[in-house]
Amino acid sequence: MLEKLNLERKLANDEFKRILPGMQRRLYELEKACWDNGVSSLVVFEGWDASGKGGAISLLTGRLDPRGFKLYSIELPRTFEQHRPWLYRYWLKVPNRGEMVIFDHSWYTRVLRKRVDKLIPEKQWRAAFQDIVDFERMLADDGTVIIKFFLHISKKEQKKRFEKIAQDPLESWRLNKEAWRQHQQYDEYLVATEEMLERTEAEFAPWTIVEATSRGYARKKIFDTVIAALESRLGDKAPPPAELSAEAASHDADLREAMDSLERHGAANGEEN
Repeated sequence: MLEKLNLERKLANDEFKRILPGMQRRLYELEKACWDNGVSSLVVFEGWDASGKGGAISLLTGRLDPRGFKLYSIELPRTFEQHRPWLYRYWLKVPNRGEMVIFDHSWYTRVLRKRVDKLIPEKQWRAAFQDIVDFERMLADDGTVIIKFFLHISKKEQKKRFEKIAQDPLESWRLNKEAWRQHQQYDEYLVATEEMLERTEAEFAPWTIVEATSRGYARKKIFDTVIAALESRLGDKAPPPAELSAEAASHDADLREAMDSLERHGAANGEEN
């Protein structure tokens, strides 16, 4: 499945920056409507290291009301968590009514990293597929909107990004032996990812595979998917898109100018665009 994707899809940076403020404004409107109507949502980000998950999440939440969402970055379980049912730590983080919860990595660690690195027996990661489907079904049956992303880049593109990060003194801390080791295991992770997508795809919790070579294209696809899912769930309770006033247009122009300034500063310091 992943090998057949067209990873050359692109969106020009100028075009993405032009439409970003409008997408952020629309997502804010929907966040408020979900809060007012008690609609909870759960957004899961999985994908390759350096595929752009962090940057996408930053833009997605950039203009949201911080009272309406929570963000969790998931690492391997702590010692005390290993003595509880494996989904326990995720149950503690599911959204309240009207709230959005975003996971940077999630329960899928069990069928990806733990599987490939042989941190648990095969019997456990195989059983986890059904645990995950049951977990997500229960949340969906309770009314939670579930949106799952997998950001996909090629092994060649990942290496290119790693090398660029390694040359940046402000960013090189992000790379360690573990990241490079996982890069060498790309093909093993690819097999595990294919099975994960196949066995956990569901109408109530669908996967959206994001072609992430072009950051602009990937980020627009993520915004479009989240906005469409929330509008669909809200139905006639979804607010109509607000008309862009002269004041809002001026604010958007200021925001784009600030983004351009940050991009120029990042480029001067060797950061990945």
